[in-house]
Amino acid sequence: MPISMQVTDEVRSNILTALSKKNAVVPNIRQIKRSTNYHMATIKSSLDFLEKKKVIDGFGPKIGFRNLGYKLEAIEIMQVDMSKKDLFKKFTEAVKNDPHIYTMASIIGSGNWNIMTRHFYKDIESYNANIEKNYYRKIDGLYDLIKDKQIFYATEPLYKIESRTESILEALRKEKAMQ
Repeated sequence: MPISMQVTDEVRSNILTALSKKNAVVPNIRQIKRSTNYHMATIKSSLDFLEKKKVIDGFGPKIGFRNLGYKLEAIEIMQVDMSKKDLFKKFTEAVKNDPHIYTMASIIGSGNWNIMTRHFYKDIESYNANIEKNYYRKIDGLYDLIKDKQIFYATEPLYKIESRTESILEALRKEKAMQ
């Protein structure tokens, strides 16, 4: 009986997890040499230098979460009362343990918004269920911590989706050309 592979089965999930660990995937120096015509020693020393300077912080796969059924990205901007330190600590611990949230950052801008989170979900219902179950039911006083919030749902159609790495490299090239 043939074994049927699935994108999300245990073997494929374990391989993706291993690939996402720091230094799990080493760049193909020969391929970089074919692309750039630089000497292999130049390439290796450049990679070492860029890693040491933390410009490169690892190598690994870029997973298309939409192809795994996660068609919704939720972006929340919040006004958080930072004077409630114990409550904020409970909130950040919950965020650290939530696999759906991949970014939580301080923000500065117009209004009183000071925290932004980015999440991925299959749909709006699973977003609401996760927030209710893991935050509002578990953290007493969360309504006192989060004074206001706006939620934006990014979904298809996608008008532009580019690699963040390629975008920053292109911006650097253009910036250098203008000097």
